[in-house]
Amino acid sequence: MADGRGLSRRAVLTMGAALVMTAACGTGSGGNGKVKVWHGYTDKEAAAFDKLAARWNTTHPDRQVELVFNGGNDNALQKTLASFASGNPPEVAYQYGSSITGLTGRPQTQDLTEDLRRDAGFGWDDLFPAGREAATVDGKIYGVPALVDNLSLVYNKKLFDEAKIEHPTESWTWDDFRSAAQKLTSDGKFGWAYVNDGTEDTVWRFLALLWQAGGDLLSPDGKKAAFASDAGKQAMQLLRDMAVTDKSVYLDAGDQQYLNLFNSGRIGMLWTGPWDLGSINEDVSYGVQILPGKVTHATIAGPDTFVVFGENGRTNALPFLKWLLSAEVHLEFALETGHLPIRQSEVDLAGYAEFEAKYPGTKVFVDNLAKNVTKSRPNIPQYPKISQVLGTAVQSVLLGQAEPQAALDQARTEVDQVLAGS
Repeated sequence: MADGRGLSRRAVLTMGAALVMTAACGTGSGGNGKVKVWHGYTDKEAAAFDKLAARWNTTHPDRQVELVFNGGNDNALQKTLASFASGNPPEVAYQYGSSITGLTGRPQTQDLTEDLRRDAGFGWDDLFPAGREAATVDGKIYGVPALVDNLSLVYNKKLFDEAKIEHPTESWTWDDFRSAAQKLTSDGKFGWAYVNDGTEDTVWRFLALLWQAGGDLLSPDGKKAAFASDAGKQAMQLLRDMAVTDKSVYLDAGDQQYLNLFNSGRIGMLWTGPWDLGSINEDVSYGVQILPGKVTHATIAGPDTFVVFGENGRTNALPFLKWLLSAEVHLEFALETGHLPIRQSEVDLAGYAEFEAKYPGTKVFVDNLAKNVTKSRPNIPQYPKISQVLGTAVQSVLLGQAEPQAALDQARTEVDQVLAGS
């Protein structure tokens, strides 16, 4: 299951990936005395990660790490489970936040609760809440945050000016947003883009709308669906009004064409994350603002985690991860890659101003982490199935194939069956 971020950020190297993964699965830590860290980083992310790992190895000869490209993070969970079956897992594997419940309860996966909470030097509570929640299941910590991001409104300033529309503000409402999208739509141009392939990329934007309307995904006890509410209907109705009635929405098929269209001046607004900023053409003048609101301006975060396996991972790999996530070291990584800060104290460092200057627009995403990331997707084993059901419902509404309440009611019935174990 995708975690809601496009391939533009998590580009997958297809050429040679199978060969690399075969090598990774066929080697163990004992061969060269190094603990293995599986990851899907490519390009500048991989270069920055390699540089930091090399520095660690120079100063920690007794705790050497070896970075191994896993062939792409989209299938990281399946590859990790396969390594369990082969009896040769890595000490650390990068995982999407939505994958962690597939690893908890496994004997290889380490409960790090005491290791992280009792270590005052690590500063668990200094991590942004979204990252902490992604690594925690049933009150126990099974990983450390690898990445924290969220959705904001990215808009083309030139298109707004040409249409004589005031630029988005922090007080923008759904009505303001819909009106702007209508005015931006003409002659093959669209006001907004929505990824409508039915995956988590479709769902997490709907969840932001649901939360903005004051609704929630599940009941407080987590045993029933709660999204087929008045808030859920308002969220679905907005999607139908914009996509079907106004025809102001470009429905992306999951191939991330929305970014090419944004660059060519054919889409006025995106709900996207910091991973797309580096792919916006230099000649495109864009702005970033918090998402429009109804009851709140809630957004949604998509954190990923490093999960630790085996006692050797706890003893020899966890110290590397703690160092990697220290404020000073992670800010170095952020400056090289554009990743958002992992912890609040990074924002207070003297070098943080350089980060904001280098990556215009990121301040809104960072502020969101403290102000507008108020809820998270549940870390429960049933979530992938829930996402699949909701993705189908949202897709049907955007395509005009179902009315909002009917789609919600059908999805509620299916989700309640999933939660009941049927």
